[in-house]
Amino acid sequence: MGLIRFGDISIGCVLRNVSEGGAALDIGSQVGIPDQFTLIVLPQKKIYSCNVIWREERRIGIQFTGPNENPPA
Repeated sequence: MGLIRFGDISIGCVLRNVSEGGAALDIGSQVGIPDQFTLIVLPQKKIYSCNVIWREERRIGIQFTGPNENPPA
């Protein structure tokens, strides 16, 4: 499970095909999801900066653009 985060908005997603460079995300709707956002991976609590590289109906492909971070405790 994960959260797509942009501005003050968080949208739940399911991570698929995760690799070092990116992942596919299953989402309910793409409406309003920008081409760049922050992904929070739960329950590991890892944070990634992401770019969307492709979009399908309920799935988007992302590329990790920055080093991951662990949120402050």
